[in-house]
Amino acid sequence: MKPLPPLHELVAATHSPFTAGGSVALDVVPIQASFLAANGIRTVFITGTTGESHSLTREERISLYKAWAAAGPAHGLTVIAHVGSNSIDDAKAFARRARELELAAIAALAPSYFKPENMDALVEWCSAVAREAPDLPFYYYDIPSFTGVSLPIERFLVAASPRIPNLAGVKFSNPDLVSYRRCLDVEDGRFDLPWGIDEALLAALATGARGGVGSTYNWAPKLYLDLISAFARADFDEAQRLQSLSIAMVDAIAATGFMGTGKALMARLGVPVGPARPPLDNPGDRQVDALLVRLRELGFDEWGARMRAAAARSTPPQL
Repeated sequence: MKPLPPLHELVAATHSPFTAGGSVALDVVPIQASFLAANGIRTVFITGTTGESHSLTREERISLYKAWAAAGPAHGLTVIAHVGSNSIDDAKAFARRARELELAAIAALAPSYFKPENMDALVEWCSAVAREAPDLPFYYYDIPSFTGVSLPIERFLVAASPRIPNLAGVKFSNPDLVSYRRCLDVEDGRFDLPWGIDEALLAALATGARGGVGSTYNWAPKLYLDLISAFARADFDEAQRLQSLSIAMVDAIAATGFMGTGKALMARLGVPVGPARPPLDNPGDRQVDALLVRLRELGFDEWGARMRAAAARSTPPQL
């Protein structure tokens, strides 16, 4: 298996860029990569929930893999591809293509229409996908609020470990912190468990998290790096204040549809990722204007991302 350091950092879950007409805008990917790198991001997670994966065709997802395989390394970014699908054949094909393109790792959501009915079925499905890229680290992507698959992840790690040799860990987008702590204790902490709920990062840090994958890291990485620094120096009042800012930011964006509004915010920052695809909503210009006013009230000018961030970026601190 190709080595991949644990995701003890902020990993940006990237948007899939579309034109105004709704087709994939591959020419935007290098702009995304440049923007994220300039704002201190080193690793990206593509075609996941934020990437509207289930709204993409097979051909579109592979085209995005290709675009990021070129743009990511060109800007110093490590690229992890989500390969999950309701079709096992598609998921296998995505895993093979990620391997051929020499991406750094793969991750997979559980199928969400016909769902695995028990732990053995889930492990077997993940194993079938992971086998297609045996030299790439494999992460199970647990997000029961979207998939409807809610099985104890600590039991998944125990059951999957001997059957998936390239199992690296779990992208944990599940609010169950007790389960998360149990997972951290499996096999003496062997597995990498990046946290996936930005609004609860502080709670996860207190539980033992050392990394995170999230959508808001696209436009507010400094907010979370400051939160992490405050936690590390035991300034819990400041860490709580920053987490409250994160929650207020997410609430403001979600008020007009989180996906479409997040993409509109990126466009205002100079990264034209286009609209969200149906059935997701998109805000009007006045709603985006009002959002920007609210974000400035929250201090976005101090902790939000910049299009013209310093070209010579420093290495972000480890979590």
